[in-house]
Amino acid sequence: MPTVSSLNAVRAVKGGVRPALRARALSSGGTDEPYTHVDLVPCTPVIGAEVRGVDLAEPLDGPVLAELKRALLEWKVLFFRGQKLTAPRHAEVARHWGEPEVHPFLPKAEIPEVVRLAHDEKTPGVENIWHSDVSFSATPPLGSMLRAVEVPLVGGDTLWADMAAAYDGLPARVRELIDGRTATHDFVRSFGQLLSTEQLEAARAKNPPVQHPVVRTHPETGRKILYVNRVFTDRIDGLPGAESAELLELLYEQARHPEYQCRFHWERGSVAFWDNRITQHYAVSDYFPAPRVMERVTLKGDRPR
Repeated sequence: MPTVSSLNAVRAVKGGVRPALRARALSSGGTDEPYTHVDLVPCTPVIGAEVRGVDLAEPLDGPVLAELKRALLEWKVLFFRGQKLTAPRHAEVARHWGEPEVHPFLPKAEIPEVVRLAHDEKTPGVENIWHSDVSFSATPPLGSMLRAVEVPLVGGDTLWADMAAAYDGLPARVRELIDGRTATHDFVRSFGQLLSTEQLEAARAKNPPVQHPVVRTHPETGRKILYVNRVFTDRIDGLPGAESAELLELLYEQARHPEYQCRFHWERGSVAFWDNRITQHYAVSDYFPAPRVMERVTLKGDRPR
């Protein structure tokens, strides 16, 4: 494994995506097999596709569900418009991909598996940092399905970044430097700031710091994924503090390249379903004081490897 002094030779990557690696970075990782049961409209060459002609309020038959599962793996985030879902049906649809989990900190809707994210002039939105959900867990979520209940007339978009493309786009020397390393993830700098001392102690007992690979491998596609994020990753294990911080800053910045991103404008009834293992997302808080109400179901995942 290269030494941390190798950072001196790769700091230029902070300037942007390296053109020599662009073709490999923009590979979707999918196949050329056509979709015959769903209509997909890609949002970018890399990430995101809108699904048309599927009503999630109705039962999903086998062929349609199979293509939706394949599409999620290939496009990392799927978008559906004009959906009329109740909270129970929302959770029922998500169960096709796995078992819903109850978030340890976020407020709940009418059933525990559904998180309700409501913002208005009294409770402005503050989630404006690139991250993957709940990476402080030993088994972070497989994915999340987010539904728009009420949206502002303008603003309130969400962006997603393909962190496999971000890994591919790194110079070889950086990839060699981070392959095989682990990083510590923790909730304290985020959700911990909202807890009393007693609540924090109880939460810490249930959610101790965990170590995950800096580069995880997708359990279904085999793609290598850059798996650190600014909200929950505290340090790269085994490195002095300053060197860890410098390397993490370089890696955090990779989510911000537009070449790896898609952006979605919400309408009431829109649904986004993303693979949390391979993506990071960013909720744009530009709609104050207008209200924005979203409901989310998150699915249990496995230990990153």
